[in-house]
Amino acid sequence: MARAAGTPSDNDMWQRTWDTPDRRAVLGSRHLAAASHPAVTAAGNHVLASGGNAVDATLAMAAQCWLTLPGQCGIGGDAFAVVREPDGSVWTVGGSGFGPDGGEPSFYRDRGCTAVPLRGGLSVAVPGAPAALAALHARSATLPLDELWAPAIAAAERGVPCTAKTRADIAAHTELLAADSGTGAVFLPERRVPEVGTRLVQAELAQTMRILAADPGTFYKGELAEKAVAALRAADVPFSGDEWQLCGEPLVGGAISTRYGGVTVHQTPPPSAGWMMLQQAALSDGRLGEHPVLGADSVDLFAAAARRAFADRFAGCASDNDEWRRLLEPDTVRAARAEIAAGERAAPGDVRPDGDTTATVAVDAEGRAVSFIHSLAFTFGSGVTIPGTGVVLNNRLGRGAYLIDGHPNEVRPRRRPLHTLNAWIATDEQDRLRYVGNTPGGDGQVQWNTQLLSHLVDHGADAQQAVSAPRFTVHPGSDADTIGDEPELRCEDRLGDDVLTELRGRGHTVRAIGPWDAGGSALVLAADHAAGVLSGGADPRQDGVVLGD
Repeated sequence: MARAAGTPSDNDMWQRTWDTPDRRAVLGSRHLAAASHPAVTAAGNHVLASGGNAVDATLAMAAQCWLTLPGQCGIGGDAFAVVREPDGSVWTVGGSGFGPDGGEPSFYRDRGCTAVPLRGGLSVAVPGAPAALAALHARSATLPLDELWAPAIAAAERGVPCTAKTRADIAAHTELLAADSGTGAVFLPERRVPEVGTRLVQAELAQTMRILAADPGTFYKGELAEKAVAALRAADVPFSGDEWQLCGEPLVGGAISTRYGGVTVHQTPPPSAGWMMLQQAALSDGRLGEHPVLGADSVDLFAAAARRAFADRFAGCASDNDEWRRLLEPDTVRAARAEIAAGERAAPGDVRPDGDTTATVAVDAEGRAVSFIHSLAFTFGSGVTIPGTGVVLNNRLGRGAYLIDGHPNEVRPRRRPLHTLNAWIATDEQDRLRYVGNTPGGDGQVQWNTQLLSHLVDHGADAQQAVSAPRFTVHPGSDADTIGDEPELRCEDRLGDDVLTELRGRGHTVRAIGPWDAGGSALVLAADHAAGVLSGGADPRQDGVVLGD
């Protein structure tokens, strides 16, 4: 569709770039890595430069993340990945776990709970990260795990300097960390919040990493598993140990995919939220390119698609049903598109872009690409460690499962809670790699990933422009602890007063936030086959960089 007279072109809009810092990398056709901390990117780039592939680089970056971004991820968390192989095949790994076998709804109600607790042992699900990493390594890595993790193990033993972000995370969660001897000893040395630059030594974690590098399965069936289950049972958390063993086998299989513009988007299947990005893309395909980038029309359409996805998720989705498949069927999408075009808006379910997660992306010289994301759920997860291991456990059960009678996502034994994590790759019409993307940010992830996709495909943004563009988020969405919150549209004020005023006129409750305060830490790598280059962008909202050769 032709633009109205006087409407700025996409190029004009991207040229002004909303005063964004530039961290782009444009390199030859060898390799790229990107993460939300320079040391993590450096670890991945070193592996790639030394002859390792993108899976090797991802495994090295994951271990480095545990030390440099300890509030965001860890061995005791979950992990998801999508991998595109040089032959064009795409596969995924889903690493998340069950709650306790004794965790029937009545167990929590008998203890006076109106929801699954958000912190402490009762919030813990079996960690899926070790299993996911083991599956990645077994299927496509070329280097031994102990070699890939050796630099991170050495760093854990000598101590990693505390960054401003880690210090802020610790300061905001001092009470939680002080309540557990393991987290208190590491993150509150001398019983106080460490200064930036203070080395945080994690000797116990280093030893655990050595054990897992030799045999990741011991986390689920060996000594580490026994320690974890014993400690949780001692705290009246009803794990049997059987559910712990079962989660040593991650969900490995094909991606779920949809067309958008001239690309195919590949996502991680449930319990990942990847289908929600695909649903929003399907609801918006062919429409967003008709409007100026980030004008009121496009923001309104993004918001409508996101609200629909969260309402649909809350209404009927679980990790063990196929409702999400019905929502992606062409007839269902057509009906929903017609309702959105007619001005109908879904009632909110519940969304919370808080919580801490981190992601990495990598492309190697053969064209293999990995988008990887891992998390403890909330910052520092449950706040509980496995004694003597340095492993902080997640609070995914508390964050993701509902205590609502009969709900498809009601907390149940052997039911994985719905997840926020997702990872995506896009290929072109010839099945060549086009984009690798990701962002942390709770229920903001699927919204911001859709925004990234549109910027790249509909409006010709480069990778850095896409991750730096103003961001907005519908609230609420589907986290268990924010059900019933009042709906609003949170917008970075760089969108401009005119756009925000028009959105209010369309009925949105707009909350203007700081120019870089929406959250997330988006990463995008892009392959330009005509020019023969890889390019990348890292989000200025955190400390990420792109490196390669």
